[in-house]
Amino acid sequence: MKEDKLKRYYTIGEVADMFDVSKSLVRYWETEFSHLKPHKNSKGDRRFTPQNIEQLKLIYHLVKEREFTINGARLEIKRLQKLKKEKKNVLNRLKELKGFLEEMKTEL
Repeated sequence: MKEDKLKRYYTIGEVADMFDVSKSLVRYWETEFSHLKPHKNSKGDRRFTPQNIEQLKLIYHLVKEREFTINGARLEIKRLQKLKKEKKNVLNRLKELKGFLEEMKTEL
């Protein structure tokens, strides 16, 4: 997959070329995955951000490479998002604990 890291927006044609899929498949994925929301200009043309590209990489990986169904991919994305949130919460708690322990150390 080729991607220009300097671009802020990609057209649907560029995105379709990146993933070697049709533009209609990209539009279909947009309707099926509610978290995928590319910007649209005044003419209604889609403008995909680098974040959208990352979302599409995951969708492509699940649907095309791992052969998930659309519903299965949706469920897996929700599971991954939940896991990511849980990891973030654990990291925050560990940082708080580290601060507490460092404070205790200085008091001793």
